Amino acid sequence: MVIRRDDRVSTVLRHDESLIDVFVSVSPAFEKLRNPRMRKVMSRLVTVEQAARIAGVDADELVSRLNAGAGAGSEPLARARPGEPAGERPAALREIPAENIVEVDVREDLRAGREPFSRIMASRRDVPEGGALCVRAIFEPVPLYDVLGAQGLDHHTERLAEDDWRVWFYAVPGRAPAPPVAPAPAAVEQEDGATVLDVRGLEPPEPMLRTLAALEQLPAGGVLVQINVRVPEFLLPLLDERGFTYEIREQEPGLVRVFIRRAPGESATPREERTTDAQ
Repeated sequence: MVIRRDDRVSTVLRHDESLIDVFVSVSPAFEKLRNPRMRKVMSRLVTVEQAARIAGVDADELVSRLNAGAGAGSEPLARARPGEPAGERPAALREIPAENIVEVDVREDLRAGREPFSRIMASRRDVPEGGALCVRAIFEPVPLYDVLGAQGLDHHTERLAEDDWRVWFYAVPGRAPAPPVAPAPAAVEQEDGATVLDVRGLEPPEPMLRTLAALEQLPAGGVLVQINVRVPEFLLPLLDERGFTYEIREQEPGLVRVFIRRAPGESATPREERTTDAQ
């Protein structure tokens, strides 16, 4: 296996779990990867390139060390930068009233191995216009920079301790949201008039993001079939909020199809049907 910058850390560790030692040699912060519950979440969310950014090292150097470590021993990387002072917050952030700031603390979720993305996005929807979202995490939440940046939000990061990060996401006047990322063409097919999106093999939060992006293009009365390995529990509340109806078919272990329909009229009531096929 050749390790690349855009590989998920989980993919790298599935290939060779001993590469945790390489990550730890980069930064003591990656000692968290030795905890199975925290590794379950952290490694699935972060790419090698993002891990390098968290540790403050060059991504190409980290990739080189990981590839060397997968085949032979190597000298450890330089240690990560020391804790950075919080510094002065940007003027646009300082001007936001305290009552317009929504805080979400996912540190205990991460320590317990729980997926924090749905809580963060739910809190994001509670932010009033002109407000800010403040996220507390046990490592720098680099994946959120692209996700919320696509919504036109800038970020200010404060490293309070080795395992305590505070990141503010806020709108910058005059900055327009980036267009949504379209689902990968290879994952989308048309079948019997329905759009079929296969998200098996994707790491969170990609299945949710790609499904929501595909639903943006779904016409009134249209059907999107998501093929998944599990019931997408975090996606369902978002479908309810957006007025979609859905039917869940748990056909066999590791194979779930979710039929999502856009209601032809605004008065349609979201509902859930769940069936289990015997075949």
